Amino acid sequence: MTTAAAGGADAVPPADKHPSGQSSLPSPRKPSDAPAGGPERSRRSVTGTRRVIAALFLAPALVLLGALVVYPIVYSVYRSFFDQTGTGFAGLDNYKALFTDDTIRTAVKNNAIWVVFAPTVSTVLGLIFAVLTERIRWGTAFKLIVFMPMAISMLAAGIIFRLVYDAAPERGVANAVWVGVHDTFAESAGYPKAHPLPVHPLKAGTGGSFVTKAPVRAGQPVQLPLVGVAPAKMPTDAKPAKAAAGGAGKITGTAWLDFTRGGGGKPNVIDAKELGLKDIEIEAVKDGKVVASATAAADGTFTLPASADGAELRLPASNFKEPYNGVEWLGPTLVTPGIIGSYVWMWAGFAMVLIAAGLAGLPRELLEAARVDGANEWQVFRRITVPMLAPVLAVVLVTLMINVLKIFDLVFIIAPGSSQDDANVLALQLYRSSFGTDADLGIGSAIAVLLLLLVLPVMFFNVRRIRKEGRR
Repeated sequence: MTTAAAGGADAVPPADKHPSGQSSLPSPRKPSDAPAGGPERSRRSVTGTRRVIAALFLAPALVLLGALVVYPIVYSVYRSFFDQTGTGFAGLDNYKALFTDDTIRTAVKNNAIWVVFAPTVSTVLGLIFAVLTERIRWGTAFKLIVFMPMAISMLAAGIIFRLVYDAAPERGVANAVWVGVHDTFAESAGYPKAHPLPVHPLKAGTGGSFVTKAPVRAGQPVQLPLVGVAPAKMPTDAKPAKAAAGGAGKITGTAWLDFTRGGGGKPNVIDAKELGLKDIEIEAVKDGKVVASATAAADGTFTLPASADGAELRLPASNFKEPYNGVEWLGPTLVTPGIIGSYVWMWAGFAMVLIAAGLAGLPRELLEAARVDGANEWQVFRRITVPMLAPVLAVVLVTLMINVLKIFDLVFIIAPGSSQDDANVLALQLYRSSFGTDADLGIGSAIAVLLLLLVLPVMFFNVRRIRKEGRR
């Protein structure tokens, strides 16, 4: 057994004792006993130093923020109270103009339409795309295609949709599709610009029709020549015109294009290279009533029954009406919905990607539990998926609302000059008022302040939501 007297390395010497029996070892110092200028002072100096260093690092960003954000805001508010020249105090006159000028009121109304429809439609489509593509193998490829327009600048997208909405079906994709669908269910006129020459046996009738100058008689072939149709526009299955043979008790005749390519033809004479007006409609009219009708064959010949004897032949206006050219997408009525459509094309992919990311984070056991309890897919989507995605949907919706309040590029590029007043928005009006031909920086500054006031509530809502999310 080892003892302290053995002088081992592990021996502990006894502590000195006071006569009272207490130990003489010093007691630990309390924090309150620390001398002035000790560790507390050192910590304060370190913290102060760090604050100075942080301020030095933040200074360049704060300078830029003040120069590029704070100063323009303050100056815009200041400038909005002055007149066009900037020397006369205008008070609230510029703000009154925002609600009395018809052009600016149209811009405010269009901005309201944008804020309501563009973010909502984009978010709904993004939600639908994200949910439908979640379970399919090629969902990633589909999402890539839908998101791809985000890589295109607003300028390029505006040029693309300016061509898409072109009024001519030969150039505008939208009208080409629309006209194709229309012509599938409704016949279009074959000869919109056809008309007779003064030497022809036809004259102008009522409502765009043409009638014979004299009544027709059975057994005497009738000639109905027309001009004004380009040979390239003739039906591809039209055949060379042929003179009709006379028939007893019947009215026969020929309707043809009295034009020879290259020249050399004679009026009122069926030349070898002239084509029949296939499918043109002919009516026999007596006392203002149609008693018979016929349609010309590929060679232009037609036959009417004996009841047409003594009647006037009429080529109705339906043969010559202008072809259906589609919808005026960039006209005063549809220009704003059309531009909103181009915006949705660009930003639906953005909404889809964010919502798909939120969808991937949903706990699958909740969805499966709902299905086990008998819920169908619509009920799972409406009662579980959408409520759990509410924070993500709010982020997407608020982001797009802030974005559309500042929309400028698409409206400026897509809307033609004749419809720009009808498609006007606040950001575009700000540009026109500030830098247009009759620039008024007072009005422009007031519009800028109005835009700021419209954006601030949405931003406050977003910040408040982010703080709530941070506390969870």
